[in-house]
Amino acid sequence: MARTRGADAKGLIIAAPASGSGKTTLTLGLLRLLARRGVAVGSAKVGPDYIDPAFHASASGRPCYNLDSWAMRPITLDALAAKAADGADLLVCEGVMGLFDGAFVPAGQADGSTADLAAATGWPVVLVVDGRGMTGSAAAVLAGFANLRPEVRIRGVIFNRVVGEKHKAAIAAACSIACPDVRLLGFLPPSPGLETPSRHLGLVQAAERADLQAFLDGAAALVAEHLDVEALIALAEPSRLAAKGSASVIAPLGNHIAVARDTAFAFAYPALLEGWRGAGAELSFFSPLADQGPDQSADAVYLPGGYPELHAGLLAGNAGFLGGLRRAAARGAVLYGECGGYMVLGRGMEDAQGVRHAMAGLLGLETSFARRKLHLGYRRARLSADGALGRAGATFRGHEFHYASILAEEGLPLFAIADAPGTPLGSAGLTEGRVMGSFVHLIDGATP
Repeated sequence: MARTRGADAKGLIIAAPASGSGKTTLTLGLLRLLARRGVAVGSAKVGPDYIDPAFHASASGRPCYNLDSWAMRPITLDALAAKAADGADLLVCEGVMGLFDGAFVPAGQADGSTADLAAATGWPVVLVVDGRGMTGSAAAVLAGFANLRPEVRIRGVIFNRVVGEKHKAAIAAACSIACPDVRLLGFLPPSPGLETPSRHLGLVQAAERADLQAFLDGAAALVAEHLDVEALIALAEPSRLAAKGSASVIAPLGNHIAVARDTAFAFAYPALLEGWRGAGAELSFFSPLADQGPDQSADAVYLPGGYPELHAGLLAGNAGFLGGLRRAAARGAVLYGECGGYMVLGRGMEDAQGVRHAMAGLLGLETSFARRKLHLGYRRARLSADGALGRAGATFRGHEFHYASILAEEGLPLFAIADAPGTPLGSAGLTEGRVMGSFVHLIDGATP
């Protein structure tokens, strides 16, 4: 393929009418196939997802960046779209949920949907439709999606889970009449060997799959055998976004930030960490599961989210890790935890079996996974007091997704939060001296 790199690299979006249509497996197969062919293929993921981007990075060999029209300021979105395309021949962006699904906000406001990003960037959309149990109705689905928003340009379609030549022919004939301008790129058969196992926060993480490379190779083989890959690539177009500004999203917590990183603490956005480096901060990494504490020279510690609840007993017994957190707090370092990291900074965590495990005890928080309750949605967050994240009143946008119940949350709140439309939800998180945290994953700063 012709190589036009950087801000001018061509891109496209893989989307679907609904979750579960097969867009993730297809995207991963395409990324792996193109990388194996020597194409410098960049990738992006719409929305706040942490897990899919790690699969993207494994498939392509390049970092994957989240793009979010609701949670990111336009300057941040522009910069990260350009960063994802930097040095690439082609950018493949995977959508989130259904094409038009986003936050419930007033009409005319960005809702974080894949459609919003497609309209903003101008990238053409390839729709992945689950073809099970449909023939002519598949054309109605395609026509409805193609005509709902003219500025969202559906240029290609792939039908998944289609069996038999008659099934293919019936769908193809109906779509050629209903949507002659949408390129039919192929049919994928049911592929039970390429199912992706999941748990309560989404897919099982890439780093936890011993069969990861075989899975990615299998997805690539499926794409190569059943799709017109060259026609798909030919649909890509450059972004309309201006490559301006910086991708730095939140100011560094300190000059040397120790970051927890393993399968229990994996939910850190690449853009956040790279932004801290770009602002001059030194980053070091440690594994709580391996009983490592933060570097003693660090003046800040970041505990991202992940799955500490699956390892609560091990973490409770890791004296090197918990002691390291307490020593960092005692010497005046900033400690900041998000979601799972916040729970570990608390006094105790109750696992799914109802067994309580003592945590760092640096915040007055008790949580439980035995009493599960879903908390999900975009969040507006306003700082309640001065601290490492900024001055009181500073605003952020982020996302909350967890099943933990709060049994006790005692102390000064970190944020006042609201949902996407702006409905107040009360206080969130805790701050004690230079130790702070909440269940909100911060994505970007925001204007008041």
